[in-house]
Amino acid sequence: MSIAEVFHLPQGFKLKDSDANRKLIGAAAAGQPDAKAVDKLQTLRIGEKISDLQEIFVAAHAPKLLIILQGMDTSGKDGTVKAVFGQVNPLGARTVAFKAPSNAEKDHDYLWRVHQEVPAKGEMVIFNRSHYEEVLIARVHEWITAAECEQRYAHIRDFERMLSETGTIILKFFLHISKDEQKSRLQERLADPAKHWKFDPQDLAEREHWDAYQDAYERALKATDTPYAPWYVIPSDSKTQRNLVIASIVLERLESLQLSFPPGNPEFSKLKVE
Repeated sequence: MSIAEVFHLPQGFKLKDSDANRKLIGAAAAGQPDAKAVDKLQTLRIGEKISDLQEIFVAAHAPKLLIILQGMDTSGKDGTVKAVFGQVNPLGARTVAFKAPSNAEKDHDYLWRVHQEVPAKGEMVIFNRSHYEEVLIARVHEWITAAECEQRYAHIRDFERMLSETGTIILKFFLHISKDEQKSRLQERLADPAKHWKFDPQDLAEREHWDAYQDAYERALKATDTPYAPWYVIPSDSKTQRNLVIASIVLERLESLQLSFPPGNPEFSKLKVE
């Protein structure tokens, strides 16, 4: 079984039954000494391989890769970008962090601003939050009705199918943390002045809706998991396990493409640099 299959959204998925602290791969899963350090080093090595394949990805100028990171506040979206994709060449990769829409964006359909940011040929784009906010926070705060939410699920499936059919590989990661772990991470930010810049009082307000968010996530994941845009549920109470799993799935997918550099130009062999 591939690593992607291990973490793919299971049939009959229930978020309340999913362990945010389970460790299924790497040194931590094997109970090795110094597991964190070992798994961190392994993620670094995988990141180097991803970087090498990204160079071929850019040169081939054919596939497009869209990686979507979704999760509750403090689940580690920023940390994942740094740990897993920190070594890729920024000339062929972008990270897009979707914030609250501007007035101009609100004047268009909710996917308008998203479509502008999808990857071009040979490009890797990472969404730090995404169009899924429109069926998460929008539903939790009842800015849309249940019927409108179901309609949006259909919109999203069609949008991602179109992207897939026009050459975009889509990997969607739900960074699953427990309520206790979120409490610990928020408290850590409050206790350290050097981390106050990471803290937003709104995070505490959203935490009060924890159960509603869990329900919204479960519904959204089940409604939008498709063969062309699969969801992976990543246990994220452990930062090292989270990073190792996501890096492993990305590498596995890139290797499956059997990428190669484009043929050389025979005319170049006749040129001489004086």
